This record gives sequence, C-alpha cells and structure tokens, in this order.
Amino acid sequence: MFIFDTLSLVFVALILLGSIPNIFYSTGYLPHIKRKMHYQIHYFAFIGSMLGVVVSANALLFLFFWEIMSLSSWQLILTEVEDKSTIKAARFYFLMTHFGFVFLLLFFLIVSDGNLELGFSAMQLIASKFAYPSLLFFFLLLGFLSKAGVVPLHVWLPYAHPAAPSPVSALMSGVMLKVAIYGMLRFLLDVLYPWPLEWGIVILSLGALSSLVGVLYALSEHDIKALLANHSIENIGIILIGFGMGMIFDTLHLEVLSSFAFIAALFHTFNHMSFKSLLFMSAGAVLHQTHTKNMEKYGGLIKAMPVTAFAFLIAAISISALPPSNGFLSEWMIFQSLLSSSHMENISLKLAIPFAIFALAMTGGLAIACFVKAYGITFLGLHRSTNAKHATEVNFLMKSGMVLMAGVVLSLMLFTPFYIEWFDKVFVSLGRVSVYAKIFPDGVWHMHSVGMHGGMVSPLVLLLSLLAITALMLFAYRLFGVKTRVHKTWACGYTSSAKSQYSATGFAGPIRRFFNWLYRPDEHFDKESVAGHETKFSSSHYEVHVQPLFERVFYQSIAKLTNTISYWVYRLAHFEKTRYAAMIFNIMLLVLFSYRLFSHEFSWALAVFEILVMMTSVKILIIGDKK
Repeated sequence: MFIFDTLSLVFVALILLGSIPNIFYSTGYLPHIKRKMHYQIHYFAFIGSMLGVVVSANALLFLFFWEIMSLSSWQLILTEVEDKSTIKAARFYFLMTHFGFVFLLLFFLIVSDGNLELGFSAMQLIASKFAYPSLLFFFLLLGFLSKAGVVPLHVWLPYAHPAAPSPVSALMSGVMLKVAIYGMLRFLLDVLYPWPLEWGIVILSLGALSSLVGVLYALSEHDIKALLANHSIENIGIILIGFGMGMIFDTLHLEVLSSFAFIAALFHTFNHMSFKSLLFMSAGAVLHQTHTKNMEKYGGLIKAMPVTAFAFLIAAISISALPPSNGFLSEWMIFQSLLSSSHMENISLKLAIPFAIFALAMTGGLAIACFVKAYGITFLGLHRSTNAKHATEVNFLMKSGMVLMAGVVLSLMLFTPFYIEWFDKVFVSLGRVSVYAKIFPDGVWHMHSVGMHGGMVSPLVLLLSLLAITALMLFAYRLFGVKTRVHKTWACGYTSSAKSQYSATGFAGPIRRFFNWLYRPDEHFDKESVAGHETKFSSSHYEVHVQPLFERVFYQSIAKLTNTISYWVYRLAHFEKTRYAAMIFNIMLLVLFSYRLFSHEFSWALAVFEILVMMTSVKILIIGDKK
C-alpha cells in the first residue's frame, strides 16, 4: 500500500521542512481567522494528504490522497469567504484542479488496465504495450502540470494564492506544487521509461516559457501575494528546464550529464520550497499589520518590522539567485546543464536549448529587478499610508516560523554538499549513475560542473570572503570613529514626501512599456484641475491594470465556446428531445469506436468504416431532412 524508497523519503523530508515552520507560523496566525475549527481541520488534512501522496504505492491510494489534497486546499482558500473575489478564486482553483484529476484518472486506468490497486512497478509492462505512449505522456503532463502551475495551465495561481490565508499560501506554493513535481518524476521514471527525445524537448520548452512568462507578469503586479504567485510559475519553469535536460541527456545516453541535470532540478525544487515559503510568510506578516496587499500602501516597514524585513531579504536574495545563495547554486547547475549541450547535432535541440538559455538568463535579470522593487517599495523609504506608519512586528509564533524557515534556506546554502549527496543517492536508486564525486572532486570547497568544458564555483569560499569583508568594514568604521550625520533628505529644493519617492507602478514602468505587446495594459489617469486650467491641477491619480494574455485570449475564448455549446445543448434537451436522444446515441458510438481504436490494433479499413457509420448516423438521426 505504501512505498518508502529514497525518492519518497526525499519528498517526505521536503514536505516536513516546509510544514513544521509553517505550523508555528500558522498557530500565531490563528487569532486572525474567524472560522478556526474549519481552518485547522483542513490545514492538517492538507499536510497529511501531501504526505500520503508521496508514499502511496498504488494508483487508488495515490488518487485518494491527491483528491483529499485538492479538496482540503480548496476549503482552505474558502476560509475567509466575506470577499466575493475569494469565492471566485476558489471556484477557479476547484475547476483547474479537477481538470487535471480527470487526466490523471485516465492515465491510471490505461496503465493499470483498470486495476487501480496495481503497484507502480507493474504498470510499466502494461504501459510499454500501449499503442500510443505519447498520449499517456500528455495525460501525465495535463494532470500534474495543471497542479504545478505551468504555462498555459498557470492562470489559477495569481487568484488562489492571494485569496488563501498566508500560511496556506506558503504551503500551496512552497510544498503542494512540489508534490506535482514528485508525480512527474515518479511516473516518468517508473512507468513511462524509456522515453523518446521529443518528450524531453516538450518539458524543456514548457519550462523555458513558464519561467519567462511568470517573471514578466510578476513585475507588473502590485498585489504582493499575486507577485509571489507569479514567481512560483517562474521557478516551476526553472525546475522543468533542469528536468527536461535530464530527460534529453538520458535519451542520448549521456548518463553523467543526465544525473547532473536531474540533481539540479531536485535541488531547485528544495530551494524553491524554502525561499517561497519564507516569502509568503513575510508577505503575510506585512499584510496583517497593514491590512492591505497593495504594495503602493507600504513603505518604511524595515524599522517597525525588522525580523520580517530580514526574513524577506534572505528569501529575496535566494530567489534572485545572487551568489552565494542556495538559489544561485541550483540555477548555476541548471545553466551548466544547458551549456553542456553544445556538441549536440539534433536540429530540434539547436532550437529549444538556446531558447531555454535565453529564457533562464532573462528570468535571472528580471527576477532581481522584481525583488528590488518588492523589497524597496515594501520596507524602505517613507510610509505611504497610515496603516504602514502604525504597523508593528508580528507575534512570537509567527516570527518563530519565519526564523525557522530562514534556517532552512540557509541550511540549503551552507550544507549544499550534504543535500547534493542525498539527491545523488535518489537517482542512483532509480538506476542512474552517481555524479557526487565528479561535482565535489576536491572536497566541499569547490563545486564543479560535469560537462566537458564546465565551470567551477566555490560557494563557501565566496561566503566566507563576503563575511570577512563585511567584518573588516565594520572594524574600520569603529576604529576610525566615523560619525553619522542625520539630516533631511535633499530633494532639489522641493518638499520631500512619500508621494515624491518611487512607486511600484513607476519602478516597473520602463519594463512594462518595453513588453507592452504582452501586457496590453489598461491605463487610467485622473487629475483635478484648478479653475479650469488643464496645466494646473491639485492632485492626480494614475492606475494601470494588466490582464494576462493567456486568460484574455485562451480561457475567455474557451468560456465563450462552452457557453455557446451549453445553450445549444439546452435547446436540444428541452425543445428537440428526439434529436437529444439521437445525440446521446451517437456519443455512445463515438466512445465505443474510440475504445476499440486505442485498445486494439489500428486498422485503416475499420477506422474508415466507423467514420462512415458515424456520419450516416449523424445525418439520419440528428440533421435529418432539411425543409
């Protein structure tokens, strides 16, 4: 019933590392919640179900815990139901998560031959005999990547995460998305292996696209939790880049490079769990002390909330991949994986891999800009609202949760060799070659790429150098008795105020204008004129709203098509009952013919005959004679 191999235990550790600090934070957060019993029941059911998913040994248990995970997280989003936007976000999340569940169920029904109590290892033989393995692969993609938030199935994240209570946002983004990554790893390696080259290219391309789209939309956000949700899309994309490269190298029988890329992807999975959980905790603390998610209403919080500001800074450095942070190390490994592919001759790889390198490099630069904006607008400068001016630090338990999670982030940086060795054992147990000795050939001080012309980085040496330089500067400051002069900020003769400092909208303005073709922003500028003079006004207000491209073009079109189909089905059901029965009969024929097509040997003669039968039946029973 349950499996406790190395892969499962690694993800059990990931869930516990993400959940234990969150429990402290959640306990401190509890007084802010009205429906406490509802929240606690679903909160612990959510954590337990995630653990159940990663230790399940058959499809029935896996789907059971997967559904409990989905339903409990859906109910947690509905904890605070006063706001209509919360209900809308929960409905959207419910739809998307069960959209993915349908495809997972189809996948398991095929690879288990209808016996859902069959173990995962026994499914590989059935899957290998299936006539359309790529269909199984796409079922797996739609099932897991809709939960992970990969483009174009990502649109629920910026709605669900901001609507959920902050501890839940941290668990959903930091931990739940990684359970979907576990599912991809488990079933691609245990059930669908070996795979064709095209599958790895698809994963790589989706990852590159997700990383770029996620960070671009994060830059345009002023809702701090929506900004972090978009960065989850970005980082899941980065994980998939590493995962896709591992699949590509494995297909080309480059075992050492394959193991290196898979380890990089798993390392970034842990890193994203740690810094994204900490970011959501810190953002939740700010939200509860200022009672708004709008960054334009923050400012100057570093003095009032020093622990929160320090925790946010640690996580921001890591997610921005600044050396020597853990985020930098895993992204460095993924870059090295991409750069080790220069000798490949396949034309598809020569298109996909340069695009992935461009996307990852672009993502790194934009992520730094985004978190300069997020940290600077939130914690630095002058207060932009009365609530920010009177904000205080959160309670002891919430601070304890943030401090513990900051410890997890720092441990992933300080003990990188230990984690890499652990991840190496995971893939050795799955039949891959060990690469730990190649990554650390000279001990833990130097980290090497395994590529032919790979680079080297010394994270511990770099960290110690930064600490030594900082200590030297502090010593010189004390030794020479440098005096601090406090004076009003020079503003070129104008009165300095919160209105004259950078805003989140202004900071992102140049990038928003550059990517105007993607954002298609809806801009509003209102001003109050004085005595009818357009050039003289006492106050002005500027707003810009960005509607995501995928939602506007793809999902709204699907919604319109669904409404149209629903209208015609309604008409058939209520006013043309004979044709309605005929339509059901033809749908049954389609299902039976499809089952024969996918379950037995393909025959062109039978396929043509069945199409002709379907067309004749539709013509006679549904269309009929035109009068």
